[in-house]
Amino acid sequence: MLIKRKEFLQIGSLATASLMLPKFLKALEGKNRVPPGNKVLVVLQMSGGNDGLNTVIPVRNDLYYKARPGLKIDRSKALLVSDEAGLHPALTGFRDLYNDGSLGILNAVGYPNPDRSHFRSMDIWQTGSESNEFLTTGWIGRYLDAQCDGCDRPTQAIEIDDLLSLTMKGAKEKGIALKDPKKLYGTSNEKFFRDISKNHVVSPGEDQVEYLYKTMAETLSSADYIFKQSRMHPSSADYPKTELGNSLKTIASLIFSDINTKVYYVSLGSFDTHVGQQAQQQRLFTEMNDAVTSFVRDLKSNNRFNDVMLFTFSEFGRRVKQNASGGTDHGTANCMFLVSGGLKKKGLLNGLPDLNDLDQGDLKFKLDFKDVYATMLKKWLNADDATILNKQRSYLDFI
Repeated sequence: MLIKRKEFLQIGSLATASLMLPKFLKALEGKNRVPPGNKVLVVLQMSGGNDGLNTVIPVRNDLYYKARPGLKIDRSKALLVSDEAGLHPALTGFRDLYNDGSLGILNAVGYPNPDRSHFRSMDIWQTGSESNEFLTTGWIGRYLDAQCDGCDRPTQAIEIDDLLSLTMKGAKEKGIALKDPKKLYGTSNEKFFRDISKNHVVSPGEDQVEYLYKTMAETLSSADYIFKQSRMHPSSADYPKTELGNSLKTIASLIFSDINTKVYYVSLGSFDTHVGQQAQQQRLFTEMNDAVTSFVRDLKSNNRFNDVMLFTFSEFGRRVKQNASGGTDHGTANCMFLVSGGLKKKGLLNGLPDLNDLDQGDLKFKLDFKDVYATMLKKWLNADDATILNKQRSYLDFI
């Protein structure tokens, strides 16, 4: 049948919803499950710029309490992890992870010449670029490009969202964006899409239409595969009925299915707490704490915790001093959490930020985030980090 404008738009809608599920997924069907021990990376983006000083609290630093008379968290309320540091009171599960040796904390993470724009700083983190570089591919997307160069059984990356972020887009390969395998499967199996996939005829010169048909066919196949695999080993654990809880339960089910997925990406926000920071951070940290606690418990009960590394990041931290609106403004360096049963070093992995040595009221970064990426790529994913990050970086020793 000849393509009609309405059909073109409907096909395009499916292609957009699936965000061009890559062609290599079809090749995975029935033959490319991975054995137990497959190392998996889960990236949790704390969108909006989380306040690191009220996340990992310098509980014995008078300068912290002086700078934040209304926002400070007293030592008596902080969840102490050392004589010098405590976690936000909502992060009870993270304190438990610290105590059992499954949590690493990196402090003062950032990059030279920081940018305080949400969009630009997020681009820098997602592309793995220097502050004066403008890249159009993400660091995970380039990982997909590099590990799949000439291979017939590539790995994949999945983002639990409706839209694919820059970090998942490579020059040749892209990750997949989906919120629910069942929903994608249901959409792709609507009779309209099945019928036109079988019976379409494209007029000469309609390359865009042919591309959409091809993408739709690949989407149908991939949606079937992901949904059916996820049903083979669905998580039966209890998770909080929150967006992050649902997302991590989906990720757990996909991990247990042993499909060839190496990287999962999920976001939580907004941490942009210019006003009313205490209530907003409490709410978001409670959601994060409860969801991650359930995720870890699920991984442990299925003997996969040693194979999974979850890390958090935010595009920047906040100013050291509170503002006049019960919040904090855009800052620079921040903390990162590392959660895994496979950590070789745990706890506070470097020193707390130096509040005696600020840059115009902002924290100075002590650790470049690209060194963290390089370590994850090289030591966890066994990838060519120098090619992916366009430079040889230094490795850290937490794995």
